[in-house]
Amino acid sequence: MRVVRRVTLALSSIALWPTVLLAHGVAAGDKIFILQSCGILAIPFAHLGARHMVTGYDHLLFLLGVIFFLYRLKDVALYVTLFAIGHSTTLLLGVLAQVHVNAHLVDAVIGLSVVYKALDNLSAFRIWFGVQPDARVATLLFGFVHGLGLATKILDFEMSPDGLLPNLIAFNVGVEIGQILALSAILIVMNHWRRTRGFPSLEYRANVAIMAAGFVMAGYQLAGCFILGSLI
Repeated sequence: MRVVRRVTLALSSIALWPTVLLAHGVAAGDKIFILQSCGILAIPFAHLGARHMVTGYDHLLFLLGVIFFLYRLKDVALYVTLFAIGHSTTLLLGVLAQVHVNAHLVDAVIGLSVVYKALDNLSAFRIWFGVQPDARVATLLFGFVHGLGLATKILDFEMSPDGLLPNLIAFNVGVEIGQILALSAILIVMNHWRRTRGFPSLEYRANVAIMAAGFVMAGYQLAGCFILGSLI
């Protein structure tokens, strides 16, 4: 019970941050760096990408849901690879093709992706509709959405075309490195938790907490979209 309370409290604290932080927020110093960058700056952009993923709780909540019931390392690798392919594709193509999408709406869908995965873990779709969606396809598709959300934010900064492609690639490499580091820590905690006697009785509540966090994130983004008049 204590574990569930702590997890719920942590997720709720994350979800109750201001709306601006939920729209793939970028620190003020990072904004200045991106706006002023010119030429190939591979290492700084790789570091920026890694830091974004490590602190990107929306991505990590979704990935937590994805790996929640994965016990074999090869399965974890498969799903993480699918997410990385989707994320990388729309991140690169979205920026290079100048695909402008409302950031709040994209982040609302990202919040709903967390809800979807939690419901999938709870077997809700099989119970409600008698169908179990292909988790691999869903992971890839939501990877596209997560990458598009980040691409939208990068486009807002109007990066210099000088060194744009190498810097984007470096940033994406950093994102994947950060993803590996963050997931490694999550897997260590999950593996320890799974060996405890209380895991079977707490897994349901943990996924409900994840789902609740996803709903709150999506709600904040929709509120920011309509209340702030940013829908275009």
